[in-house]
This record gives sequence, structure tokens and C-alpha cells, in this order.
Amino acid sequence: MSQQPNPRGTFLKIANSVKQQIDDDPKMTELPSLAEVMRDHDVSRGVALRAFGVLRQEGVAEPVPGERWRVVREGVPVDRRPLDQQIADIITAEGLEVGEAFPSASTLAERFGVSRPTVTKALEKLETAGVLAGGGQGKVRKVRAVPAREERL
Repeated sequence: MSQQPNPRGTFLKIANSVKQQIDDDPKMTELPSLAEVMRDHDVSRGVALRAFGVLRQEGVAEPVPGERWRVVREGVPVDRRPLDQQIADIITAEGLEVGEAFPSASTLAERFGVSRPTVTKALEKLETAGVLAGGGQGKVRKVRAVPAREERL
């Protein structure tokens, strides 16, 4: 009779392994992908997801829509606003004026560490809101309106 490995607790071992990776690398900002965890630990997607759930429950990591899971570190501030709002901040932060060219989706994807399709969706929201104009394949987006700053007292 062959001995089958017991899957019970495997997700906890994987969670501990990932926590160790996080502790060993203070510059680590995102978790390995589910595919990498599945491959490295020879487990199913469900087991890998349960391991990520443990990390979330313990406050070590959090899911980010359209991106990989983010490592949560004590004392390190994280901007949790939607990507389109973060991208809109570029206009005021860089002093862009109406009619000026806006950075490309590729540039923004690299800057924010997300995929181009994710950036494209955020840019489309800004176009719909009237903040950006143009776009489309091969066309340069331009600033249509400078977002109003909130006055803080």
C-alpha cells in the first residue's frame, strides 16, 4: 500500500514558506504569482489560494485588483486608491498643462508595476471623465483638464 501525502496543512506550510521569503527579502513588494506557487510547491490552485488567504488573514499580504498580491509591511504607507486616481495625480505632480502630452500606457504600466491592459482601463476612465483626450493605438493622449485639487484646512 503506497503512502499518499496528506494535503491537510499543506497550505499552512506554503504560507509559512512565503512568509519566510518576505522576511528574507525586505525589498519584496509583491507575492509570487499563483502559478509560481503551484509549480514550486506542486499543489493545486485551490491550495495556493488557501495559502494566500492565510497570509491575508495574518495581515502579511493583500490582494490588489488587476495586479499580484501586495506585501504589507508595518510602517510602510500604501496608496490604496484606484489606479485611475493615482494616474490623474501625475498631471498635478508633474505640472502638466492642458494640451500637453500625457505619458504612454507602457510608461505608466512600468511606473506603477501593472499590466498595460490595466493601465488602459484606467486611462479610459480618465478620458470618460474628461481629464484626458485622444488615445487609441498609436495616438498620444493629451491633458484635456487639470483635476481640481481638494483644499485641505
